[in-house]
Amino acid sequence: MATEDVFVLHNGVKIPSIGFGTWQIPNDEAYDAVTAALKNGYRHIDTAMSYRNEKEVGRAIREFDLPREDIFLTSKLRASIKDYDAVFEAFEKSRTDLDVDYIDLWLIHAPWPWDEKGADYTEGNIQAWKAMEKLHSEGKIRSIGVSNFSESDIQALLDNCDIVPMVNQIPFYIGRDQESLLTFCEEHNIVVEAYSPLATGELLDHPEVKELAEKYGVTVAQLAIRYCLERNTLPLPKSTHESRIIENKQIDFTISPEDMDKLNAIEDVRK
Repeated sequence: MATEDVFVLHNGVKIPSIGFGTWQIPNDEAYDAVTAALKNGYRHIDTAMSYRNEKEVGRAIREFDLPREDIFLTSKLRASIKDYDAVFEAFEKSRTDLDVDYIDLWLIHAPWPWDEKGADYTEGNIQAWKAMEKLHSEGKIRSIGVSNFSESDIQALLDNCDIVPMVNQIPFYIGRDQESLLTFCEEHNIVVEAYSPLATGELLDHPEVKELAEKYGVTVAQLAIRYCLERNTLPLPKSTHESRIIENKQIDFTISPEDMDKLNAIEDVRK
C-alpha cells in the first residue's frame, strides 16, 4: 500500500517511496553518491553484499549524522547462499560491514546463483528464507523480502514458510511492466520495488518516451520514475551525479491515464 511519501509493508513498516540504488557504484564512489543522496532528501538507501560497497554505504550513513531510525537501509543476501546456517554468517558480515545494529530490509538477491540463472534452487530458497524469518523474529531485520523471484519462486515460500515476503525487487520499467508478476505480488500484499527504472539508461533516447517527457516539461528519467510510482511500484534510481540525484527525486507531477496507456503499450527496449 502506498501514499505519496511511503509504502507500508504488510507488517506495518513504512518505507520511503523512492530509494537510492547503489548497484554498479564502486566502493570508492559509493560514499560520495550516498552522501549526495542523503543531502538531497533521500532517506531510503539500497545496497547488497554482492555490490561490494557496503562499507562505504554504511560510512556515508553514519557520518551524515542523521538518527539511524530516519534512514531506511536495504541490503541483500548473496544469491549463491542457499544454506540455512550460512545465512546467519552472511547477515553478520553485512551488518558488520554496514556498521549498523539492524537492517531495515534484507532480501534474497535472486532465486539462483547468478552463474546458474534459471536453475532450480527451491529447497535452498526455503532454507534461506527460514533463516531470515529467524533473524526477523530476533529483531535484527525489520522486514524481509526477495529479489528477482517469479510467481512460482514466491509460491514455494508461501507453501513452506511462515512469513509472506514483504517485498519483491525486480527489473521494472516502461516497456517491461511484468504484469502477471505485479498482479501476483499485489494479491499477496507484497510491495514491488522497481530496479533499473530507466532500463539501465536505454530509455533515455526512446522517441515516444522523450516526446511525452517534453509534454510534461520533465526529463525522461523523471517520467520513467513517475511511471513506476503510477504503477504502484517503488523505484530505485541511481546516479553518481548530484544534479541527476536531485532531479530524480523531483517528480511532483502525475501522468494522465491516456499517457499511461501509451507508456504501457511500449515494447521492451532491452529485448
